[in-house]
Amino acid sequence: MQPKGTAGGGRAGSSSRREWIHGRLRGEGTSRASAWDAWNTRCRCLTRTVRLTFRRVTDTSRSSGRVELAHFLRSRRERLLPEDVGLPSGSRRRTPGLRREELARLADVGVSWYTWLEQGRDIHVSEPLLERLVVALRLTPTERLHLFALAHGRPAPMPVRSPESVSDALQRLLDAHPFPALVSTRRWDIVAWNAAATVLYADLELPASSLEERNGLWALFMNPERRARMPSWDEAVRRAVAGFRMDAARAADRSEFDALAEKLQSASPEFARLWSEHDVVETASMVKVFLLPKWGPIAFENVTLTYSEPDGRELRVSFYSPRPGPNLERTRKLFQPSSPPGPDRT
Repeated sequence: MQPKGTAGGGRAGSSSRREWIHGRLRGEGTSRASAWDAWNTRCRCLTRTVRLTFRRVTDTSRSSGRVELAHFLRSRRERLLPEDVGLPSGSRRRTPGLRREELARLADVGVSWYTWLEQGRDIHVSEPLLERLVVALRLTPTERLHLFALAHGRPAPMPVRSPESVSDALQRLLDAHPFPALVSTRRWDIVAWNAAATVLYADLELPASSLEERNGLWALFMNPERRARMPSWDEAVRRAVAGFRMDAARAADRSEFDALAEKLQSASPEFARLWSEHDVVETASMVKVFLLPKWGPIAFENVTLTYSEPDGRELRVSFYSPRPGPNLERTRKLFQPSSPPGPDRT
């Protein structure tokens, strides 16, 4: 019986296999069974060679990351002076910066474990241990991101709670956009906007009594004015819930997402129904239509970009632009500062 697993596939593989077997039979006068055994041994050796080569390439890539991590940790440790962390400098120090045992003590980790890490050994490094090193080494937010990328091959977990403000550079970018623009967290908490955004979302001008009131998903279901301004509300909320579910799945810590979803399930039967359907969708680009008093329906193209603040926070910036069409000039006039007052924003 011929073996099923052979090198090569289809007719080409069968042809090369027969030629090799027949050559073996003619050249050495061996039995057919022995020839098949030799063929199988040859295939196993080739497979093992491929596997070892793949493993060697993978190990080399991982080793390169560990070496880079070791160099980075050592450079940050040697940058710290003993007096920076409340230790006596002494006169007999032969190495710059802190000693390994001093850094390990500051980070509350084992000396051997930290030594192995600086030697580039392939050891497990948990997020809590990395956070201790961040504090002990006094890393900047950018250096923290780099440390996690080297150790885990992925970005460092970031808090999803709303920041109190955004950088001046980001706010200037919003203000320079002539049409509505918003900044939100991964959990859809709105943290910054320009003046044009208040034309669409008048509630942004009002003080928020809770974090949820500044959340885009919460307002979509719980703010009657927003619902009244969206003629395609049913379609909009279905897409929003599906997008929020996908964002929650991507988060390193989804506890804040789940907490908001639980509150909305209790407060809104519509959300509870949509949440139970487990739909997912991308929301980076879409068309939104708003029904504004005294202006009627206005369509916008909405594009959302990811923005990294200097402190390492990952935010989302949504830009609204009038959709090309017969109402384009009318929409532009609405947002021109020199134009007569438009709809009542209160």
